[in-house]
Amino acid sequence: MKPIEMRFAKDFDKSFVVFRETGKYFPCPWHYHPEYELVLITKSTGRRMVGDHIGRFDEGDLVFMGPRLPHVWVNDPEFLNGKSDTSADAIVIHFVEDFLGESFLQIPEMENFKNFLNLSLNGMVIFGKAKAKTTALLIEMSCMSGLQRLASLFTIFDILATTSEFQVLASPGYIQSIQYKSSDRFSKINQYIMQNFYQDIALPEIASVANMAVTTFCNFFKEHYRSSFVEYLNTVRIGHACKLLSEKDKKIVEVAYECGFNNLANFNRQFKKLKTMAPSEFRRTLDM
Repeated sequence: MKPIEMRFAKDFDKSFVVFRETGKYFPCPWHYHPEYELVLITKSTGRRMVGDHIGRFDEGDLVFMGPRLPHVWVNDPEFLNGKSDTSADAIVIHFVEDFLGESFLQIPEMENFKNFLNLSLNGMVIFGKAKAKTTALLIEMSCMSGLQRLASLFTIFDILATTSEFQVLASPGYIQSIQYKSSDRFSKINQYIMQNFYQDIALPEIASVANMAVTTFCNFFKEHYRSSFVEYLNTVRIGHACKLLSEKDKKIVEVAYECGFNNLANFNRQFKKLKTMAPSEFRRTLDM
């Protein structure tokens, strides 16, 4: 299933867009676009696909996604068949990276938010207090304009820049063609992982790539990637596994070994942990 590129109309008097998507169901197809997107589902239920992630959404679901990441929200049958008592409704924000100028993200105050934007290339679902605060602001922003609306967006940026209350959705391996922009060190680490994930990577080995001591590297990695190195490496491997499973010309055991897992049991365990389903079920889901 190939995603289509979508272009959205821009308001000439606004630097970013806030709009409501409402109707019997969400009509947008499997697609991507150049904007960052924040989506709050206020009504309806169904299944969301973000990159190689497949999961459920309910009312209150809050997702942030980076540019060019394929995604779609598919409502449950009762919405698609017109038998639901409620409509589908969402509040959406779109903005591009330079919506306040090319140097906007280069100022020191934006450093933490830049790290968050790097992680958003995979998409993330927000929960906890960060979700509650962001949701309240999004609902209010629907009726705002001018500086008040921009100030609320900056408050959302501050909430997201400092929170750890989120779960990354798409696997890093799914978006390996997208380059990180935060620093040369960041890029070197990411590039080395993407080129060597199919084999064992020891901590001293990857730390030397970043020109760091192991302890310093672990702290740096946790701060910037919001996970441990081993956790991140497994998500890269599972992301590549999803790609191979979608191509359907390899047996599951072949996929496991090609992605760097030494035994099938560990592959199944890690896959289910990250995707909440077995590899065989994931492959069947792609045919739905």
